[in-house]
Amino acid sequence: MTLKYLDFLKKLIIYTIILGIIGYLIVSFLPSDYISPTLPYLFVFFFSVTLIVHYILLKVSLKRVNSFVNYFMLLTFGKLIFFLTIILIYALLFRDDALQFIISFFILYLFFTAFEVVLSLSHSKVKD
Repeated sequence: MTLKYLDFLKKLIIYTIILGIIGYLIVSFLPSDYISPTLPYLFVFFFSVTLIVHYILLKVSLKRVNSFVNYFMLLTFGKLIFFLTIILIYALLFRDDALQFIISFFILYLFFTAFEVVLSLSHSKVKD
């Protein structure tokens, strides 16, 4: 498990750095009104959540190989509810930045979810 986790961590770090560089280049061309000041923190947030969820999935897959898909779906649903709660709270507390935050959050959500799904599916296929 440790090797799989470290391999995932390495790929996640590289992926996050590449996304950060692309994000920085895009942000440098956009007016500051379109950018949420929380964007750098969102990268750290999504990195952390993705790493934690993958760790839980690895632990579960070692104990119950057959229920990997069930736990994956359950964790994905839990993440979605957690993310929607964060978006709602932020939008209510910081109304001026709500739209920029939601757009930034959604874009990073799509990228990190795609990354997690691709690597989790490859992990699931290796188990079969």
